[in-house]
Amino acid sequence: MHSEKNIQTCYHCGEDCKDELITNDEGKSFCCNGCNMVYELLQENNLSDYYKLNNQPGVRQKGKSQRDKLAYLDDDSIKKKLIDFTDGEIAKLSFYLPQIHCSSCIWLLEKLPELHGGVLESKVNFLKREIYITFSEEKISLRDLVMLLINLGYEPLINLEDLEKNKKKKQRSEQEKTFFIKLGVVGFCFGNIMMLSFPEYLGITVEDQEFIEIFGYLNLILSLPVFFYGARDYLTSAWQAIKHRGVNIDVPISLGILALFLRSAFEILSDTGAGYLDSLGALIFLLLIGKWFQQKTFDNISFERDYKSYFPIAVTRIKNGELENIPLSKLEVYDTLQIKNGELIPADAILKRGDAQIDYSFVTGESKPVEKQSGDLLYAGGKQTAGVIEVEVTKEVSQSYLTRLWNEHTFTKENATDFLQSKTNVISKWFTLVILFVAAIAGTYWWNVDGPTHAVNTFTAVLIIACPCALALNAPFALGNAMRIMARFGLYAKDTRTIENMAAIDHLVFDKTGTITSAKEQAINFVGNKLIQVQLDKVYAVTSQSTHPVSSRIAKHLANEAQRGITVSNFKEVEGNGIEGIVDGILVRLGKATFVGADSSSKKSFQTVSYVKIGDDILGHFSLAQSLRGGIDQLLMDLSEKKYEVSLLSGDNSSEKEKLSKIFPQNTEMRFEQSPQDKMNYIVNNQDKQKKVLMIGDGLNDAGALKQSDVGIAVAEDAHQFSPACDGIISAEKVKDLNIYMKFSKSAMKMVYVGFVISFLYNIVGLSYAVQGNLSPLIAAILMPLSSISVVLIGMLGTTIAGREFLKK
Repeated sequence: MHSEKNIQTCYHCGEDCKDELITNDEGKSFCCNGCNMVYELLQENNLSDYYKLNNQPGVRQKGKSQRDKLAYLDDDSIKKKLIDFTDGEIAKLSFYLPQIHCSSCIWLLEKLPELHGGVLESKVNFLKREIYITFSEEKISLRDLVMLLINLGYEPLINLEDLEKNKKKKQRSEQEKTFFIKLGVVGFCFGNIMMLSFPEYLGITVEDQEFIEIFGYLNLILSLPVFFYGARDYLTSAWQAIKHRGVNIDVPISLGILALFLRSAFEILSDTGAGYLDSLGALIFLLLIGKWFQQKTFDNISFERDYKSYFPIAVTRIKNGELENIPLSKLEVYDTLQIKNGELIPADAILKRGDAQIDYSFVTGESKPVEKQSGDLLYAGGKQTAGVIEVEVTKEVSQSYLTRLWNEHTFTKENATDFLQSKTNVISKWFTLVILFVAAIAGTYWWNVDGPTHAVNTFTAVLIIACPCALALNAPFALGNAMRIMARFGLYAKDTRTIENMAAIDHLVFDKTGTITSAKEQAINFVGNKLIQVQLDKVYAVTSQSTHPVSSRIAKHLANEAQRGITVSNFKEVEGNGIEGIVDGILVRLGKATFVGADSSSKKSFQTVSYVKIGDDILGHFSLAQSLRGGIDQLLMDLSEKKYEVSLLSGDNSSEKEKLSKIFPQNTEMRFEQSPQDKMNYIVNNQDKQKKVLMIGDGLNDAGALKQSDVGIAVAEDAHQFSPACDGIISAEKVKDLNIYMKFSKSAMKMVYVGFVISFLYNIVGLSYAVQGNLSPLIAAILMPLSSISVVLIGMLGTTIAGREFLKK
């Protein structure tokens, strides 16, 4: 045993080395072999910067050796519950790590790929204390992955019951229970402090000094749980911010609390006064009440609660032999779904029928189709790249999982900037520093003019009344409400940044087929010798596999004449060219003349043409008359009046240029016979000219251009095709209203700026009263949460009114 004064602290975790002391060759002390091992592991991988971010940032390792206890993680049934996705090689999962507490934790956990070659990627969500890991199952097992985290001091909280659907509800209930206990304790202490302070309130003179001292000491004792328990969250948050050389809103609040408590304790212990413990109790009680009221208000108006109801994925369910489109929210376990080429698998499912070639690029970021056999498990987020398949749902749909995939870095634009968020963070930081300076000046002034009582009240009131919370909350709620309103009217935005970017757009690029023309409204006929029944059946079988607007229209045209249920093998959709598949051993192709080998020198006409080749014979072509969507001409006129630059990119021939020129603004740039790469290059060239470009297309052939543009919007027909490369999805019948959505996005941004102005005015007026000593800390504590709520409600009310005006609710 070491004497207390000679006890060493662990270099890794900072705890006292009481039971064991290990000193390495560098003279550094560790409390156990675990901490020493983690240190050596970091040194070997050149990650010693971990210790530069914070002193002793690690988590104690003693008693952590438990690999044998994790044997259950090798069980396949347990793996299926924990792993979100696996293709046999690459797997993805998430863990809750309660030990995450600082920037060093984030830094170390996101360096997992450097610590073990089997970990491909790790991302930390600090607010949720969650880590999302992508790893190679061949190089590291699930058990070894968990052991790696444990050895670093971050043992995942694995509770298989947490995987049930009531997990969030239970967590929320426990959090509310803890909060109400805290509120009850603070309320009890505050009430008794006030009762013991009645003689002072009523001006009653107590002759016996002993009673005054006893009441003072009782008040001080009652204030301890108020200060150390009730105000703990504020004090801890402020300390963490200061420790990491930053400031947050809790810093000025905590300084106000400290000023009241320390001044009161000094007066009571030195018999120089009664202190301000009643004000302290009231302040913290009101802060907690305000925090609860604010959270309840935000919960009731939060746009995220409705996200599942409007997320734009519909699925085709097979029920009693009939096909029906249902929203994703109505999908249930054991439902049988039909998945066509290019469609996403919405939930984990078993393959029942068909040739499955699953592209998991939405999940892994790598486009490498995986062949699956009947009975194989298919994971949510995979995209079918062959023909039609039937699957049976085995797991409830996880809306949050799909939306998290949509927002992952794989589909984040390289040139994306979050202007509002970055500016808000800077303003909030400097705002807090200015408030600290103003409070110090005001407190010093009133101390010299009117003594400590007035000074403490003024100092505390200034710190509490000033609140940058409204600045931080204004944009997310105003734009979030705008996002929800747009969704109700047919435009589903990926995130609030999409609304912000839409307001800055000055150049709109339109695709033609399926965007300004309607697949539903196109007249269709076959040019060539009439197809016999067996040929017609083959053409229908192949076209019914695809979700492309042209293929879907041909399939619908033939549906009443063709035989259904014919098997198609080796189905393939060649982007920008056509489709092919083998039926009864014969190759069937439909698409451009160059794709099927037809003569394309004939006179071009105002129509979309899809040639048909069965075996070695080119039988003719389907001709789809170009039928503009209703209201497109008015849309283009409105955009021109608003000074938007407009362009048209089409993969079809230029025969329709003269007709299209009549509805497009004068001098509109039109490019025809454009490949997907040509479209993307056009977007890049305009962005190089400092243009903010919005691209609207069908989401299939235009995926590259949609991702490259500042805002990419995919047009969805009946099935609500989902393209993860886009920023938004618009219902086909709402394309004509695009100018209204653009106008609404600008109005939403105006409401954000209005919220900023109101927030600044509130702080200026509040501070002007506070620095004069005319505002008590208690009133300030009431006004602070009300200011945040009022700014948020004004922003939401403004966007709601604008939505009703522009979207004609």
